Amino acid sequence: MPEAQAKRETDLTVRTEGGLFAGLALASGVRVFRGIPFAAPPVGEMRWRPPAPPLPWGGVREATEWGADCPQPAAPAGGPSSSRAGRQSEDCLNLNIWAPAAKPGESLPVLVWLFGGSFMVGSPSDILFDGEEFAKRGVILITANYRVGVFGFLAHPALTAESPHGSSSNYALLDQLAALRWIRDNIANFGGDPKRVTLFGVSAGSASISLLLTSPLAKDLFQRAILESPGAFRPLASLAEAEAYGLKLGNDLAQLRRMSTEELLAKTPLFVPKMRGLTTPRVLRPIRDGWVIPRDERDAFATGHYHPMPIIVGTNRDEGSVFVGAWPVTDMTAYRAFALENFGAAADAALQQYPASGDAEVLPRVAEMFADTQFNYGAWALARAMAGSGKGTWRYLFMKRRSGQADGPNHGDEVSFVFGASGASRKGAAFDADDLALSQTVMKLWVQFARTADPNGAGVPWPSYDASRDNYLELAGPIREGSGWRRDEMVFIDRFFDGKAG
Repeated sequence: MPEAQAKRETDLTVRTEGGLFAGLALASGVRVFRGIPFAAPPVGEMRWRPPAPPLPWGGVREATEWGADCPQPAAPAGGPSSSRAGRQSEDCLNLNIWAPAAKPGESLPVLVWLFGGSFMVGSPSDILFDGEEFAKRGVILITANYRVGVFGFLAHPALTAESPHGSSSNYALLDQLAALRWIRDNIANFGGDPKRVTLFGVSAGSASISLLLTSPLAKDLFQRAILESPGAFRPLASLAEAEAYGLKLGNDLAQLRRMSTEELLAKTPLFVPKMRGLTTPRVLRPIRDGWVIPRDERDAFATGHYHPMPIIVGTNRDEGSVFVGAWPVTDMTAYRAFALENFGAAADAALQQYPASGDAEVLPRVAEMFADTQFNYGAWALARAMAGSGKGTWRYLFMKRRSGQADGPNHGDEVSFVFGASGASRKGAAFDADDLALSQTVMKLWVQFARTADPNGAGVPWPSYDASRDNYLELAGPIREGSGWRRDEMVFIDRFFDGKAG
C-alpha cells in the first residue's frame, strides 16, 4: 500500500472506548464520522429507561452512513424537515462528528448541537446542521440525537416504581447527557478538547440546554453554551401531573413495551392539545421529575442551583407567526376568550399589554403573545440570571430578513446563517451577498466563543449583557447594539409568573 494512502486511512480510523470507527474524508479535508452510537439501543425492555453504555465490538466499524432518526410524527410548522437519515428507528442514539484533518497533539474546541422541533421531531442529520463549514474553521462540530415525543417523555407510575431514582420521563435529557459523557471520554481521540465543549442548539434543543444548566447530572459535562430561541423559564409539569397523562396508555407496562413503534406514535394526540397553552405546562417535554430536573428553572436560577458558565443567548425578531397562523383566534371575542384561558385573572392586563382595536389586529397580537411567552421571555430571563454569575453573558437579536421575505425573521431562520449556508434554506431562496456576509460574521462569533469563551476578538465588538441596560447585539445589516427589546412585555410576563400581574 502506498505510504500516502496508508496515512490517509489511518487518519480516518479513530479508536473509542467501544472500538474502532472509520470515517470519510471530504474534498475540503474535513473528516466526517456518521451514525456513531453513544448508547445502547433503547429498545425492548430498554424502552423508557435511561440510556446504557454502547455495546463494544471487534474490528473496524464503518461510520459512513447517517444513523436512524428517532421515531416521530410529521414535522410541525417551523420544525426540521430535511433529514438525510432516510429512516426512523428506536435504535437511534447516535451522533455525527465533523473534524479537521488530523494533526498530532491537537486539542480543538468542540461544538455540540442539539436540534429543535418542539421535543416532538428533529434529526441530527438534517442538512441544515451540516458541520463541514465549522470544521473548516478549526473546530469540531457534533450533532447528537435524542428521543422525542412519547418515546422521550412518557411518565407513568409503573416507570417511576421501577426507577431507583423514583423518576420517569426526561429520557431525552438523559440521552443528551449520555452523548456529552461519550464526548468527554472519547473526543480527544478525534483531536478535540474535552475541557472546551460548547453546547448549543435551537428551540427545544436550546430549552434542553437551559434545563441542563440546572441539572446536577450535567455538572462539568460542558463549559459554555449558546442558546438560540430557548423555550426556557416556562412552568414545568410535575412528575405526578405527567404520570396522570401517562395512564391514558393503560396500566400494563409490559404490554406498553411490547407495542410497536407505530402503535405508540399513533397515541401522540392523547398528550398534545390542538393549540399550545402559553402559560401552562406540557407533558411531552422535560418535566420536574426530582432527579434529572429537581425544580423549575425560575426557582433554580433564583436560588443559585445552576452551573455558572459563559453563554450567548438570543431570539429572532418574529418568533410567533409561523406557529399561530392557522389558529382559530381571529376576532375580538375569540381573542378575549384566548386571553382568559391563558392568563386567567390577569386576562384584562394581558389584553392591555397586547391591545387589539379590531379583528384584523387579533392574530398579530396572538403571534406576539406566543413569541414572548414561548421564546423571548426565556432568553431575557436567562440572560438576566446568567449575567449575575460573572462568567460572561452575551445577548443577540437576529433581525436579518432574507431577500424577498415579507415577514420575520421567523423562528429558526438564524440556523442557516449559523451553519454557514451549508444546507438548504427552508425559505427556498439562495443566500444573497448580504446573507452570506452576515453568515460569515455569525460563524466567526460562534467559533471565537467556542475557542475562548468570549465572542469578542472576531472583529465585531460585542458588549456583555447588562441587566440594567438590557442590551443586545442586533444581527442584521449593519450589526449594531440595541437595548430594551420588548422589555415592557417581558416585565409583564415575569410579573404574571410571580402572580402579580392581575
